[in-house]
Amino acid sequence: MPEEKNTFYITTPIYYPSGNLHIGHAYTTVAGDAMARYKRLQGYEVMYLTGTDEHGQKIQKKADEKGVQPQEYVDEIVSGIKQLWDKLDISYDDFIRTTQDRHKKVVAKIFDYLMKKGDIYLDEYEGWYCTSCESFFTERQLDDGHCPDCGGPVEKVKEESYFFKMSNYVDQLLDFYEKNPTFIQPESRKNEMINNFIKPGLEDLAVSRTTFDWGIGVPGNEKHVIYVWIDALSNYITALGYDSDDDTKYQKFWPADVQLVGKEIVRFHTIYWPIMLMALDLPLPKQVFAHGWILMKDGKMSKSKGNVVDPVQLSDRYGLDALRYYLLREVPFGSDGVFTPEAFVERTNYDLANDLGNLLNRTVAMISKYFDGNIPALTLGEDEFDQDLEKLAQETRLSVENNLENMEFSVALADLWKFVSRTNKYIDETQPWVLAKDEAKKERLGNVMAHLAESLRHIAVMLQPFLTQTPERIFKQLGVQDDALKTWSSLGEFGAIGAETTVQKDDPIFPRLDAEEETQVIKDMMKKPEPKKEEKKPEKPEQVEEVTIDDFTKLDFRVAEITKVEKVKKADKLLKIQLDLGYEERQVVSGIAEHYSLEELEGRKVICITNLKPVKLRGELSQGMILAGEDENGKLALASIDQTMTNGTKVK
Repeated sequence: MPEEKNTFYITTPIYYPSGNLHIGHAYTTVAGDAMARYKRLQGYEVMYLTGTDEHGQKIQKKADEKGVQPQEYVDEIVSGIKQLWDKLDISYDDFIRTTQDRHKKVVAKIFDYLMKKGDIYLDEYEGWYCTSCESFFTERQLDDGHCPDCGGPVEKVKEESYFFKMSNYVDQLLDFYEKNPTFIQPESRKNEMINNFIKPGLEDLAVSRTTFDWGIGVPGNEKHVIYVWIDALSNYITALGYDSDDDTKYQKFWPADVQLVGKEIVRFHTIYWPIMLMALDLPLPKQVFAHGWILMKDGKMSKSKGNVVDPVQLSDRYGLDALRYYLLREVPFGSDGVFTPEAFVERTNYDLANDLGNLLNRTVAMISKYFDGNIPALTLGEDEFDQDLEKLAQETRLSVENNLENMEFSVALADLWKFVSRTNKYIDETQPWVLAKDEAKKERLGNVMAHLAESLRHIAVMLQPFLTQTPERIFKQLGVQDDALKTWSSLGEFGAIGAETTVQKDDPIFPRLDAEEETQVIKDMMKKPEPKKEEKKPEKPEQVEEVTIDDFTKLDFRVAEITKVEKVKKADKLLKIQLDLGYEERQVVSGIAEHYSLEELEGRKVICITNLKPVKLRGELSQGMILAGEDENGKLALASIDQTMTNGTKVK
């Protein structure tokens, strides 16, 4: 019997289809794809899983707003997600949807098993809930009254719920951390989980809801639906056929070798998920790797800010491999990184067009000119330049392998580009144009050409995990048709391209971009689209409670001048505004950050209610309120006042 292949199982988080995905989602999935492709090149049988988390209150609400059924709503968005993965050439082996029967049946069985085991019990929940994150929080966990994960609003809820006894498994979890020091990567994430969530006391987890019905029903109590985390996290084993009629894939691939997640969901994957598996008496994943975010200069990507980067637009204009290269090269995996149009254009121009593209162009052109397009025979170690290049080829293979095993994609590419740069330098050192003038040095010239071609073959092979189109274009121009020369194992030999292989001159693989023009094009892509203006009369407002003149006169309205404006940290909507009231200065926190730039506000006169009780918003003192109007589209505009009025003037 043939020897059974090694297996490798890698997963992305399952994405929530509440809207179109952006470059941050593409980042995770491209990274997983690079790892899956690398392992396949290494001879592993790979299972690469991605998918969508389709239940929950937010989905039901969005479907209701559109006037469609939740299933119809998610079907349309999931279709777009699959199209995006196809466009990015994602080589996933399975796409799991939590609305599929293969998933729902097993989740219900898991829930029933945990209830019968006594790990899940019925009680009543009272606490704070973030609809956006679909997460419950205690008072202690809130960040100045806001969701600690997204910074958004939370609401007080009280409802009957099933709870998972997380506390029963804390000691077992900490023991697992101790015995498996690489389980959580980067290491800093583990410290965060222990200090922020486990040491203060891990509370039992609410695992059902009754306020909506878009989900998997609790067995024996259909007024409850299974809450998101037991439903969503189980996908990693339901996709393999766990507890089904055919669990062949589960037996072959579980436990997962690595599960990729964004840092915002580390807690669920490194605390709740391991505890669920412990309760089910199942093996835990070998590693959970929490990468950072791709941020913009002004913070997280947000449609309201108009700073969302669409991977489809970038790929359509600059090519898929330019996008994949930027994602994997620019940001150290595990850390946050900042996307800028300038950096994207620079990477494309300098790394891809200048370094790699120019190396291929020069090599093919010289072989065509000096040897009628036929690659000459290669002799190893002819001089120190050859020896240095041959040695670096082997060192680069080892460093790329080592870095990929640790998912250090940017470091692997940086090392590979050192080899690209060294090969370009080799041209300057050997000076083929000088050798070509002396017929006696024809053989030496041929060996130089062979070294250049072979170096490019090595580069193309090592690029295959990262870029999906460029390697084949390099092979084609080098005349490499034998698939054996494209394998990872072929990197063990320097000089594998046969003599007389014919090169094929073609268009540059990465045309150089006009930096200024293309930077502006990308900035325009990121702009928030202008909403369509519809001329319609405002609806008559609902009847509001009447007040007396005595009630009204209790409020103290004053003219105030804005002297300084700052953004409130970790709050997209809030601004910290300093006001000059003439007789004193004070600070007000206002939710107008999405509607005015800092420059627009400074020096402007506004109307301030000065006798409101001071409050703290996101840790900042707010001593009053400035008046603004809000239209039906959510657009805010400050109430106007004659700008010549004296600061502190009472408004009546």
